[in-house]
Amino acid sequence: MDFHPKDLPISKTYDVKNENEAVQAVEDMVNTGFKNKKSGYKVLMPKETKIAKRIGYTVTTGVTKGLRDKNEARDVKYWTYHHNEDHFAIVLIDNSTLTELGF
Repeated sequence: MDFHPKDLPISKTYDVKNENEAVQAVEDMVNTGFKNKKSGYKVLMPKETKIAKRIGYTVTTGVTKGLRDKNEARDVKYWTYHHNEDHFAIVLIDNSTLTELGF
């Protein structure tokens, strides 16, 4: 990987504090879509490991399930990283968009 996920263009950032907010963020991402966009999405999670794991699982599996239910391509790449001292972050972006951007 020759780049850091924070360098990718982001269309919307979700500051998620619990699983319910994660479900709402997933619904918004799936409804807005990933295809034909020149940017991705960022989900910020608290650094508390137990909560972050639950939110991360909810987001990644929720996006896949939501796209499958809409019969859309599920070719979405994601990275999880330390965003700052208070947050982990997940960046999600369509794989074809990633290729178009030259990453």
